[in-house]
Amino acid sequence: MGTEGANFRVIAGRYRLEVRLGRGGMGVVWRATDQLLGRGVAVKELPLDETLSAAEARRQRERTLREAQAVAQLSHPNVMVVHDVVEDDERPYIVMELIDGDSLADRIATRGPVDAPEAARIGVDLLSALRTAHAAGVLHRDIKPDNVLIENGTDRVVLTDFGIAQVAGSSTLTESGSFVGSPEYTAPERMSGARTGPASDLWSLGALLCEALSGESPFRRDSLSGIVHAVVSDEIRPPAQAAPILPVVQGLLERDPGRRLDAARAERMLREFLETGGVAAPGPGPAPVLKRFGKGERQYSTRSMLATAMLVAAMAVAGVSAAALLVNGGGDGGVVPTSSPSSVGPSSRPSSVGPSGNPSTARPSGNPSTARPSSSSKPSTSSASPSPSRTPTLPPTPTPTNPG
Repeated sequence: MGTEGANFRVIAGRYRLEVRLGRGGMGVVWRATDQLLGRGVAVKELPLDETLSAAEARRQRERTLREAQAVAQLSHPNVMVVHDVVEDDERPYIVMELIDGDSLADRIATRGPVDAPEAARIGVDLLSALRTAHAAGVLHRDIKPDNVLIENGTDRVVLTDFGIAQVAGSSTLTESGSFVGSPEYTAPERMSGARTGPASDLWSLGALLCEALSGESPFRRDSLSGIVHAVVSDEIRPPAQAAPILPVVQGLLERDPGRRLDAARAERMLREFLETGGVAAPGPGPAPVLKRFGKGERQYSTRSMLATAMLVAAMAVAGVSAAALLVNGGGDGGVVPTSSPSSVGPSSRPSSVGPSGNPSTARPSGNPSTARPSSSSKPSTSSASPSPSRTPTLPPTPTPTNPG
């Protein structure tokens, strides 16, 4: 068990937890000191599910540690550095670099949207980071402005919170019974329950670029059902501010993952824009034909949409918080997605820590012994702010189908 002090707790005999920086669905992040090396670090304390049996809890810990270790192998200047993965009192902790900076979401909230060159710069760095992660078999699965940090002084872009990442060849912590994510940034194939790959992260990046440029995701609606319909079926309307890099945004927001713009070409197109001020249509390959997105190109059957609506209605009746998306028996776990506190709640985000609890340093919220949970961020799923709750057992729903 960690050593307790008046205003601190030491875990693994080495890391002194001092000030809580943030709290989200994937745990609590502390500003801490590595007493062995004498340096500041960020420590993510992962949650424990007390409803699990001892054997299930052990398997969950082992899976979480294994996947954190895989993410720790990623070496890229735009990926958060993982220094260590430890276990203390049967609870896993991830030790990361401490970033002095704000999240992209905070910057948008305080300074307004960015211009096209800055969006392109951010996009280039994130695409480069994703190419490294995907090459290592790691999918992020929760790319959004809250999970991107901008370092003070250097403007380095850092992709954080691989807390729900999927590592090729292993099932994840969240796939045992639910998935945690942000519906406004979730690819349609993930909502349909289909097996997902790197293309799903690229859809999320497309939505992120739209929000960076305009201040709002193109899929934001007043209700969960509205968000689901917007992602899966509605006409996609990139904001006017995206015009300078429209071919990239349209290519990333292609509903068919097989025709979606890949990371290498998207990065190349954004670099071209930064160098020349213009961007050409994608070259040969499975990229989408650039056109206006309309209802006629939807990739999901009426039955699939009906299943979506039925589940959303069931969730609303059950009072479940607003990040349950779809049910399907196969693919990426075939489970009922449940919300993390990061995607619901009133607009009262900490200035430097996204709802996932990113290790940014400004304005801490308390100390390990006295801090109360911090408020979550702007709603990404609904204007209401229901309390996060465990997903109830639901009646069977029709299995959505994706016509070939």
